[in-house]
Amino acid sequence: MIEYLSSNRAKALLPQVGSVSEPLADDDLQLALYLCYELHYRGLEGVSPDLEWSPRVLRFRSALEEMMLEALAEEVGPPELPDGDVGELVFELVEADDAPSLSRYIEVTASLEEVREFVIHRSAYQLKEADPHSWAIPRLAGAPKAALVEIQSDEYGGGDPERVHSTLFAQSMDALGLDATYGAYVDRLPGTTLATVNLMSLFGLHRRWRGAIVGHLAAFEVSSPRPNGRYANGLRRLGFEPPATTFFDEHVEADSVHENIAAYDLAAGLARVEPELAGDILFGVRALLLLDGRFAELLLNAWRLDESSLRGIAPSTGS
Repeated sequence: MIEYLSSNRAKALLPQVGSVSEPLADDDLQLALYLCYELHYRGLEGVSPDLEWSPRVLRFRSALEEMMLEALAEEVGPPELPDGDVGELVFELVEADDAPSLSRYIEVTASLEEVREFVIHRSAYQLKEADPHSWAIPRLAGAPKAALVEIQSDEYGGGDPERVHSTLFAQSMDALGLDATYGAYVDRLPGTTLATVNLMSLFGLHRRWRGAIVGHLAAFEVSSPRPNGRYANGLRRLGFEPPATTFFDEHVEADSVHENIAAYDLAAGLARVEPELAGDILFGVRALLLLDGRFAELLLNAWRLDESSLRGIAPSTGS
């Protein structure tokens, strides 16, 4: 895909989008979508920045997004206005999630190579942590906007560049002997992993889905403290201390504060201001839980078979 975008052909015609049986797990579809979205983040080496708003690229991306959204609606149901308080419903949906516990496995059982694989998977998002959700800032107003900015300020280190969460994650990668270069492992990630990141970009880049990106962030924060505590414990079990554990320990503390802000001030607050978005907010919650659950299953199933969960060769100390 990068070769195509970097050639003159992208200025004339993009590949045709064929039928895909499982859009939420398809390696080619999700990688193509991820690369299209990267044009809106840090760009792609060798690809002209002019393609960010190319009508042809946007039409191609839109076709991929439509397939993804249709698959999501089929799996979790279309957005519907709920009965009850949106903030309480966010907590209830997260608590009711019955996906296998990847964090518990990493805390108690995972080998060093499995932990390193997990960190490689997570790098697709964590090295740009918070950026997809920040697209929502100019699309909100009043109290929900203030709540979102409060959360995002912490994600970006509260003004301290050394505390930016993406920087802390890069330090964890370094401590584990991994390549912390942005995008170093993207070609090794399966579609199931990339879908978890693409979901945020899809919701964040479309004003129409501002409710869904708010719901996604609320669920993300509510479901974060316990798993991150387990990840940190797993690293300590394997003999690691800061800086390897700092990112995960930071999220235990920060997200314990963020979860109530995200669920009640942000998600429920948006539903009060724009009640027609309540269904979209909870659609974002359900979509996150679905894709994160499939991500956990992918890794755990591979490891039970003593196989790598990554595409290509097993992880090494470089890209």
